Amino acid sequence: MRKWWMVTGFLLLLGGCVKETTWPPQQGLPDVPVVDAILTNEAGVQRITLSRPVAEVNQLPQPFTGAAVMISHDDSAWQLNEDTLRHGNYCTPAWFAARLGKNYTLLISSGGKVWTAKAVMEQGQEFNELHYKYNDDKGLYYVDWVANAFSTGPAAMWELLIDWSAVPGYDGRDSTDTHARLLFYTLPTLDVSEVFAPMMESVYFPAGAWIEERRYSLTPQHAEYIREVLLETRWTGGLFPVASSNATGNVSGGALGYFGACWVNKLSVVVTP
Repeated sequence: MRKWWMVTGFLLLLGGCVKETTWPPQQGLPDVPVVDAILTNEAGVQRITLSRPVAEVNQLPQPFTGAAVMISHDDSAWQLNEDTLRHGNYCTPAWFAARLGKNYTLLISSGGKVWTAKAVMEQGQEFNELHYKYNDDKGLYYVDWVANAFSTGPAAMWELLIDWSAVPGYDGRDSTDTHARLLFYTLPTLDVSEVFAPMMESVYFPAGAWIEERRYSLTPQHAEYIREVLLETRWTGGLFPVASSNATGNVSGGALGYFGACWVNKLSVVVTP
């Protein structure tokens, strides 16, 4: 009986600590671009993607169009043109490739406002190819290992492009049924939200599938930004969620997102039985 009264008193004490308050709602969304931009050492058209902020999870963002976008480093500058078919995508020349040792600056101008960001590139590294396993129930393969999630070495982003459209029985199908793009990360931090994150659905593919594995070098600042994004997305919903907030990017003037430069190393794998 005494124990019951102690529990009741504790609950009443907690209730007495609750204080009602009101938070003024945010009036609309900020008129700033959301920057998604990674320059690489691979020569070709590279895209700076600008969109507008969204108010809800999974809401389709609208493109940030009509901006003047420029990339420069110590001795050169490039004015980017907006893709007329993919609004909000601003493209470099077809021969453009980022280089080590250069300090890149992104400048965005629209409606009398200016936003800037800076990026440098880390040296890339060679790597061991991924591991895949066979699932007896499905009769298909899945990616079992790409890289260790935690490492005291340089941070990296791993992109897997999987294509099984040429495998007999799959040719002629819709591309969404025969292609997949997976992202993995090696970060110098280990978070409890990562350890107890929700399980991710596996992607299955047949023997004969072609996989291109790409490693993107990350600066410590870029890795920290990706960590914050993962805490808000892939690692949320587990046993240890965190309070939601915008990830801290490197673009000035209240703009969101990140401007980075990455060295890309890659290799190709054909899935064999």
